[in-house]
Amino acid sequence: MSLEASFFTSRGSINMEVTKRDGELELYDVEKIHQVVEWATEGINNVSPSDIEMNMNLSMRDKISTEEIHQILIKSASDLISESTPNYQYVAARLLNMSLRKNVWKHATTPPDLHHHICLMIDRGIYDLEMLDAWTREDVDELAAHIKHERDNMFTYSGLQQLIDKYLIKNRTTGIIYETPQIAYMCIAMCLFSGDKKRVKEAYDAYSTFKVNLPTPIMAGVRSTIKQFASCVLVDVDDDLDGIFSSVHAVGKYTARRAGIGLNAGRIRPINSPIRGGEVIHTGLIPYLKIFESAVKATSQNGLRGGSATVHIPFWHYEIEDVLVLKNNAGTDDNRVRKLDYSIQFCKLFYDRLIKNEDITLFSPDEAQGLYEAFGDNKKFEELYVKYENSRSIKMKKKVNARKLAEVFARERLETGRIYSMNIDNCNENGSWDIPVHMSNLCQEIIHPTVPINSVDDPDGEIGICILSALNLGELNSDKDIQVACKNAVESLESVIDYQDYPILAGENFTKNRRSLGIGVTNLAGFLAKNKLTYDDPKTPELIHETMEKIQWHLLDASCKLAEKLGPCEKFSDTKYSKGLLPIDWYKKSVDEIVKPKYSMDWEGLRDRIKQFGLRHSTLSAIMPCESSSVIQNSTNGIEPVRQLLSYKKAKNGVLKQLVPNYHKCRKYYSLAFDMKDNNAIIKIVAVLQKFVDMSISANLYYNYDHYEDGSIPLSQIIKDNITSYKYGVKNLYYCNTPDGDGKLEKEPVCEGGACAI
Repeated sequence: MSLEASFFTSRGSINMEVTKRDGELELYDVEKIHQVVEWATEGINNVSPSDIEMNMNLSMRDKISTEEIHQILIKSASDLISESTPNYQYVAARLLNMSLRKNVWKHATTPPDLHHHICLMIDRGIYDLEMLDAWTREDVDELAAHIKHERDNMFTYSGLQQLIDKYLIKNRTTGIIYETPQIAYMCIAMCLFSGDKKRVKEAYDAYSTFKVNLPTPIMAGVRSTIKQFASCVLVDVDDDLDGIFSSVHAVGKYTARRAGIGLNAGRIRPINSPIRGGEVIHTGLIPYLKIFESAVKATSQNGLRGGSATVHIPFWHYEIEDVLVLKNNAGTDDNRVRKLDYSIQFCKLFYDRLIKNEDITLFSPDEAQGLYEAFGDNKKFEELYVKYENSRSIKMKKKVNARKLAEVFARERLETGRIYSMNIDNCNENGSWDIPVHMSNLCQEIIHPTVPINSVDDPDGEIGICILSALNLGELNSDKDIQVACKNAVESLESVIDYQDYPILAGENFTKNRRSLGIGVTNLAGFLAKNKLTYDDPKTPELIHETMEKIQWHLLDASCKLAEKLGPCEKFSDTKYSKGLLPIDWYKKSVDEIVKPKYSMDWEGLRDRIKQFGLRHSTLSAIMPCESSSVIQNSTNGIEPVRQLLSYKKAKNGVLKQLVPNYHKCRKYYSLAFDMKDNNAIIKIVAVLQKFVDMSISANLYYNYDHYEDGSIPLSQIIKDNITSYKYGVKNLYYCNTPDGDGKLEKEPVCEGGACAI
C-alpha cells in the first residue's frame, strides 16, 4: 500500500474522527501523521518531524477532513521556515506537492498517462485544440518517459505555491487544477517544438532544471487556448482621434491577453492648442490618459487583476509639468491619473542645461514640426530645438528652469516610486536599431521602433512586441551550460513568434518582420554570492563583463545559425547588425572607466558570419525584473540585490517565506539593497550589463532614509544618480525603492500581468 493510501485508510487510536474525501468518517490515527511527516523530512538536514506534528496539533478538531489535515501539515512546516531552520521550505514543498498530485492525479505516486491527459484537456477546451496534431501516440509515450517528476523536489515551498497560484492551468472559478509542474513544462515544449522530439526533450530539460526562465505569458499560456505570449507591447499614439481610439482598442486587446503596455503619448498636443484653425481648443493630454487608464484597469488579466501601463513623455512637452504630478495623491480625480506609471524622456541637451542651471523650453509637438522625429539624435535635435527656441513663429512655448523641473521629477520619483527616466539618446546610439526609437515598455527593458496606428487594421502601423525570457545565472555552471541555455532560449522564443496569434495586425507586422527577442538574466545576486562577491566588490564588474560577453555572443551565434537555416528577419536592414556592427562597437565608451574592454570570444569571426547570413532576430537581449518567475526557480529577482536573506512575499493564500539561494554557504556574500550606502555600485553594474544588452534593462535604484543626516533623502541625490546613469550609458531607470515601513513584507508587483511578472 502506498504512503498516500496508508495516510488515508489506516485505523485510528485517538478518540477523534476525521472526514475522508468520500465523506465517510473514520477514527483519527496519529500514526498516519507520523508516516507522512517522516516521508516529507527524509534526507533533509536540520528538520524535526516532531516539531511539525507539535505545531499542527493546535489546529486539529473533531471530524476535520483529511484534506484539511494535509493543509495544516503544510502550514505547520512552512511556519517553521526561518534563517536558523531554512530547510523546512523543502519539507513544506514536499507536502504541498503531495497534495497537488492527490488533487490532479487522484493519488500521489503514479502520474496519469500523458496522451490520455492531453486528450482529456483538449476535449474540455482547456488545452490547445491543435496540440496533438504533430504527435503520434508512440511519440507522446516516448516524451512521457523523458519526464523527470522527481524534479518537483527542486521547488521550495514558496516556489511551488507561486507556480500553483499563477502558472499551472486551472479553473479560476472552481479552483480545480489540471496539471502538475513537470507535465506543464513538457506540454509547453511540445507546443513550441511540434513534431521534433529531440528539441522537445532539450527544451523540457532547460525549463525543468531552471536554466531557462520562462515569462508569465509563456509559462501560464503556452498549451492553453489563449495564444498570445508576448510580455511587452509598445503602442505609439498618434495625435488625432482615430489614432488615439485605435490605440485604446489595441491596449484593451493586449491587456486581456496578459501583456504589459508601454504607451507613447508624447505626440499628443497639449491643452489649449488650436484645432481646425482655432475653431476648437484642444483638451490636452490628461483626458486621453484617463481613457487609457480605464482601458488597462477594466480589462482582466487571466482573471487575476487589471493590467498596467507606462506612459512615455519627452521632457520638452508643453504639459510636462502637469504630467509629472499625475501620479501624486495630492489634488483631485480631475487632475490626477494615478493608475498609470510615467517615464520621462531626457537627452544630452537637458543634462547640459541642468548642470549649467539654465532654462529649457517646452513646446507643443504639433507646432514644433520634426522635433519629435529628431529626438534621440543629439545633433539634429539640438539644432532644431534651438531654432524653435529662437523662432517667433512658434506660439505655444514656455521657458522653465531645468534644475527646477529636475527637482519636480526627483520629488515625484521619490514619493511615488513610479516616475521613471528614459535616456532617449543612449537608447538610439547604444543599441541595435539603426532607425529611430521613441519609447520603451511597461517595465523599461524594451526598446523598439514603432509606428502609430490609425485603425485597428492599419497595414502600415507597427505595435512593438517583444517575446521575453531569461537565463538563470545561478544554474549556469560552465561555458557549455551558457551555450546550451542560450540556444534553448533563442529557439524557444523563435518558435513562440510563429506559434502565437496576433489580435492586432500592427503587432503581427512588427513581430513577423523584425522577430525581436529579449533574453535577459536573472539571479544575479545569487550568482555573485555563489562566486563570493558582493555588489560593491571591485572584482564584480569584471565577472559580469566576462559572463555577459559570453551570453550575448552565444545569443547572436544562435540567431545567426537560425538565419543560415531559415533566412534573416525581413527588416534586418533596419539594424546596426546589418551594417557589420556589434555591441562591442556601439556601447558608450565611458563604461571602459569601470572595466577594461578585454574579450575572450571570437567577435570578428561572428561579425563575418553575420555579414554573410544575417540574424534571424533584430534584437536578442533585454533584462527584465523576473519578479514571480524568480520565486519559482528559487532565484533572486533579475539583477536586483536582495532586501533580506529571508523574504516575506504577500501571496493569494497568505505570506510566502523564501531564503536566498545557497543560504548556508553564501549568506555572508549577499548585498542587502537598503544596507548599501549609495547606488554607485548598482549603476556601474547596470552599465557593464548594458554594454552587452542590445535593448535595455529594468534598472531599480534604492534609497534608505537612515543613510541621511536628517532622515530625508535629498532630491539632489536622485538627480545626481540620473546624471551618473546617463554618463555610463544606462538607458532606463525603473523603480525608485525606499523601505516599506516594517522592512519585512514584500508586496506583489502591481504590474503582475506584464513584463515584470516574468
